[in-house]
Amino acid sequence: MKRMNKVGRQSGFTLLEIMVVVTILGLLAAFIVPNVIGQGDKAKVDLARANMSGVANALDFYKLDNKKYPTTEQGLSALIDKPDGAKNWNPNGYLSKLPEDPWGNEYVYISPGIDGKPYDLYTLGADGVEGGEDFDADLNFRD
Repeated sequence: MKRMNKVGRQSGFTLLEIMVVVTILGLLAAFIVPNVIGQGDKAKVDLARANMSGVANALDFYKLDNKKYPTTEQGLSALIDKPDGAKNWNPNGYLSKLPEDPWGNEYVYISPGIDGKPYDLYTLGADGVEGGEDFDADLNFRD
């Protein structure tokens, strides 16, 4: 039996193979990255809507027990600490803590609300000031 000597022969990738792989990865990144970027902002908007929905449910339970919504002066803290004048306030509260919006700001609560609504509940968006566009826009619970 004759032994084959593999001295001098090296295995590995050629420059052409590496260039093909890099090109394919570049094309994949060009299609995937734009779809992924911006999803974080959309997720924050969705989280803000979900948080406001939870707060609105707590406000409804508060109203069932006390026959009215908390006033603007009492604010959302009435869902955690018993305010003056709340006769049937749930001793466990209605929320364990007040949520912040995904941008670290407090939700705005006004009662009675505008246009005959019992209350307005909204977040000021990513910029934390009234108005704005896109992800800086105010986000109202009832919108």
